[in-house]
Amino acid sequence: MKRNSFAVLLLAALALPAQAQTTSTYPMAKQQPFEIETHGIKRVDPYYWLKEREDPEVISYLNAENAYTAEQMAHLQNLEKHLFDEMVARIKQDDASVPYLDNGYWYYTRFEEGQEYPIYARKKGSLEAPEQVMLNVNELAEGHGFYQVMGFSVSEDGKWLAFAADTVGRRISTLHFKNLETGEVMPEEIFPTTGNVVWANDNKTVFYGRQDVNTLRSYQVLRHTVGTAAEADAVVFQEDDDEFFSFVRKTKSGRYLLIGSNQTLSNEWRYLSADTPTGQWQTFAPR
Repeated sequence: MKRNSFAVLLLAALALPAQAQTTSTYPMAKQQPFEIETHGIKRVDPYYWLKEREDPEVISYLNAENAYTAEQMAHLQNLEKHLFDEMVARIKQDDASVPYLDNGYWYYTRFEEGQEYPIYARKKGSLEAPEQVMLNVNELAEGHGFYQVMGFSVSEDGKWLAFAADTVGRRISTLHFKNLETGEVMPEEIFPTTGNVVWANDNKTVFYGRQDVNTLRSYQVLRHTVGTAAEADAVVFQEDDDEFFSFVRKTKSGRYLLIGSNQTLSNEWRYLSADTPTGQWQTFAPR
């Protein structure tokens, strides 16, 4: 019966005029020729100016587009609500991930009914132990139109959490540090980062990725000591070939840190003992 009612609504919507009665006219973006030369070939892009995300004129134009779209789609609001409600009804709102054991803690992610964002939690020693909420993203997201935790890494001693958050939606994030014993989020922040972050075994040093903010290609790996200024962070690897992207990770044994640099047909790997974060990285698989 539910499926039939949906079909009737859909057919009714399709039978409506292509657009409702509107008073506004379609917003036209101005043309401003901009010449681009790539591989010796020149082309002209008349809408290149729209790439300036913070330009008031660009924002004004996008607002006009949104307003026009809302007006044109107004007659479909009931159908949109019906589709939304049906999709939400098929989602398990209080879902949770399968717990996994790491360094004496059971880690998992769960959702609460009516909440949009995940809750990252753990239990020490046993799944019967009291829950410790490491991050409630619903609380962190308050006041933001968009919020996504892109990186999440706990120190080997279980006392520190490094997490990266994107509040814009461009996969460019700010790295934060939280003391899991006191619950305090440290004032230091690192921006921009890719969200890729791992801890060394000294429980105070992290390695993280940084990308080009225009192309979003991750090309650097930096070393940071918690409690120090980000301006002092050392670049331990930089990929200058723009066909490659780089990242850092830790081996399952926890003994080594790895830096990978990959492209479609080739890759390269370096390693460092996780016990000596200021040591020299060694290439073991050249591109």
